Amino acid sequence: MGTATQPVVIRVPRRTQEYIENIKQMKSKKFEKVNTVRPGKLLISSKNPQLNQSAGYTLGKFEEPALASQGWKHSKSFGDYFTINKTQDAPPCVTEFHQEKDNASKKTFKNLNLCPEVVEMLRCDNIIYPTTVQLQTVPKLLRGHNVLCAAETGSGKTLTYLLPVVHKLKLEMDTDEFRNTPPRTRCVILVPSRELAEQVTSVAKALCHPFRMMVKVVGGGRGVGNMKLAFTSGPPDILVATPGALFKALRRHCVNMTELDFLVIDEADTLFDPSFVRMVENILIQTPVASSPSEMRGPGHKAQLVVVGATFPGGVGDVLSQVTDLGSIVTVKSQMLHFLMPHVKQTFLKVKGEDKLLELHQALKMAERDELAVLVFCNKAPTVNWLGYMLDDLGVRHARIQGEMPAAVRAGIFQSFQKGTTNVLICTDIASRGLDTQRVRLVINYDFPESHTDYIHRAGRVGRAGSVADGAVLSFASHPWDVELVQKIETAARRRSCLPGMESAVRKSAPKVELTAPEDV
Repeated sequence: MGTATQPVVIRVPRRTQEYIENIKQMKSKKFEKVNTVRPGKLLISSKNPQLNQSAGYTLGKFEEPALASQGWKHSKSFGDYFTINKTQDAPPCVTEFHQEKDNASKKTFKNLNLCPEVVEMLRCDNIIYPTTVQLQTVPKLLRGHNVLCAAETGSGKTLTYLLPVVHKLKLEMDTDEFRNTPPRTRCVILVPSRELAEQVTSVAKALCHPFRMMVKVVGGGRGVGNMKLAFTSGPPDILVATPGALFKALRRHCVNMTELDFLVIDEADTLFDPSFVRMVENILIQTPVASSPSEMRGPGHKAQLVVVGATFPGGVGDVLSQVTDLGSIVTVKSQMLHFLMPHVKQTFLKVKGEDKLLELHQALKMAERDELAVLVFCNKAPTVNWLGYMLDDLGVRHARIQGEMPAAVRAGIFQSFQKGTTNVLICTDIASRGLDTQRVRLVINYDFPESHTDYIHRAGRVGRAGSVADGAVLSFASHPWDVELVQKIETAARRRSCLPGMESAVRKSAPKVELTAPEDV
């Protein structure tokens, strides 16, 4: 006797049924992606063409950009890349002069009321038109204001403060008061590294030569004897110094900061970081700084303060407020400060750590074919040494500098690179601050920089004011923390905004409020 088989009934909960239906609808629904590609030049070009962005496309205020680096933390993303293309040919600091059609309408250094000898010397070097930051800052310094100059790398900040200094010191030499007083150091320029000190000194000597003003340099790593040698011919008119060397000179009474006419703090973002700030604070406290132009004249005069940099740590306002009224400091800020350079091509490549050497070798071979000068940046001194040994094995001629080398050796190596003895220089961030590298055409970040500030300074070694050719930056990203910085840089590029979390003004910290317990009644 057969029995009919009963069908098996599986009861699916209503919530599960709704969830399955929603999933089916999501898969079947085609979302329209906003097309960011327009005819013309590309701002962002990536391995995936769908993630390209045209130079003519502008993201909406609340529109989330589709990043080419979005999935770069995944292990399958190695080999991916994207490029931020250049959108203009000249640096922003000189673009406005190139755009003017009538040469007669352009302002020259002669219009800034500088000494004719200085203007003629600049003309002989084919430096005729001031950059934007020079045009804005030089007149304020000539009028005697304390100035904080915040401008992007490669915008001509060294000449911005040297020209007014030399002009005013020359005018002072023509007075009876100057002739009847003993020689003294009239200007101190503070810089973070010996390499930058040598560079500033060479520019200052060229400007001071017609007026027979003495320029000397004291830097770290040379010993006390070498420091004293700078003062054997008497006090120099202009002294360029690193903080440690100047601090030693002050302890040995080689310099009297109370007699200064000018105190210049160059590369302020480095000098006010924790490694230098205590020494800089002590130097500032020993310098009487004027609060108004009237205090810079006559007996007992005070010094004019010039602070130059691109970013400023939070404590700068606290330090400067100890020596002068912050309200007396005139701030000059360039329009493109903290923006990615629009005239430099910047490529980012997601690559495994073990493949970085191969990618570097390929890039250097292409640069050698085109005879390009290259800077290769690493984060640590041991990486510089190891990479140098590897390139030796690969037959790549190069030089290398890092902070553990003696300062004199570093200076000699950098000068030989500047002269073209070798076209490849492997270095740490010691070569990214302030150094004029007009011959460099390619920067390679072998190790991705640890901060936005470091990236801006490294990339600023190419595309500088006065450079005659285009520059490019190639960056390798290997670690998850590299990717986070890359995504912030890409977002800033797509939105055409400045990089996040960077200071460009000095502020005094808010006073600390101490909470006290109420008294017993």
